[in-house]
Amino acid sequence: MPPSVYILTNKPNGTLYIGVTGNLIRRIWQHNNLKTRGFTHRYNVNQLVYYEHTESMLMAIQREKQLKKWRRAWKVNLIEAANPLWNDLFFTLF
Repeated sequence: MPPSVYILTNKPNGTLYIGVTGNLIRRIWQHNNLKTRGFTHRYNVNQLVYYEHTESMLMAIQREKQLKKWRRAWKVNLIEAANPLWNDLFFTLF
């Protein structure tokens, strides 16, 4: 699986978390099974609502930094353009 940047939430229009990983399936599984501590665990942020695959980890990290600087409304628009119902996309990865 290629490096990816992803956005998680706890509910539609809820708390957003942006992350980067070299293995999206494994990373989301970790979030879903409470194998991670910190922000996502504290706020129960585990629904994958957006992701982008990139050509390299460097590109994924750069995109993550870019998205983290965006205003919330821009992030919501990005999610809704690709996933208007805010469905959990984890099972679409298989």
